[in-house]
Amino acid sequence: MSLILATNDTGGPEIFASLQGEGPSAGMPVAFVRLSRCNLACTWCDTAYTWHFEGDNRPHRDATTFDRRANQISLSPAESAERIAALGQNRLVITGGEPLLQGGKLADMLEHLPDMRVEIETNGTVAAPPRLDIRVDQYNVSPKLAHSGNPADLALIPERLDAYATDARAFFKFVIASPDDVEEVLALERRYRFRPGHVFLMAEGTTSEALRELQEWLSELCLKHGFRMSDRLHIHLYGDERGT
Repeated sequence: MSLILATNDTGGPEIFASLQGEGPSAGMPVAFVRLSRCNLACTWCDTAYTWHFEGDNRPHRDATTFDRRANQISLSPAESAERIAALGQNRLVITGGEPLLQGGKLADMLEHLPDMRVEIETNGTVAAPPRLDIRVDQYNVSPKLAHSGNPADLALIPERLDAYATDARAFFKFVIASPDDVEEVLALERRYRFRPGHVFLMAEGTTSEALRELQEWLSELCLKHGFRMSDRLHIHLYGDERGT
């Protein structure tokens, strides 16, 4: 069985080395692999080419759909692992889309990378199968708030949030577009009792200018409520581009 990956600008698999741009590992050199497909549909998603294919009528602010064949590529777990190992990094970030939709095949891939430190970026709605979970060093959980456009019964699943909130490997990263979003995070924090120091607030934006504008007031709210603030380093360095 093959993994379904997103494609880069040349049509090859989106497997690349870069600096982690967000969350607790920001600034660390890592290998990235981006998988295709997602079970949610965020209106502001900056990787809509992983799910917003022609015929998908779920809303997105750009109203752009993508050709599935041009934006998906199949690789075996072994070939995916070989390409990752060739990048020469000792830390891997698995992202998407929602990568845990392909949890079993990811476990197969990681069997070929036994010494790799592994981060998985997830929307927090899907559980990793046990044979994948034992290979994960860090979960970067990004639950989707109301402004994402996803219904709460799909995006905020109590069983899954309870599980991640009690997992010391899990860090929570919330995308923030307005102060009202921070109020929603505070309500979730009260409900799920996230670990101190494990909650990041990150401004929504795909340009340095947009990020800086929101960060002016977001930094004050992080200070007020004791949250950590995440930048989007890759946006400042490379712009909103694939393979970065």
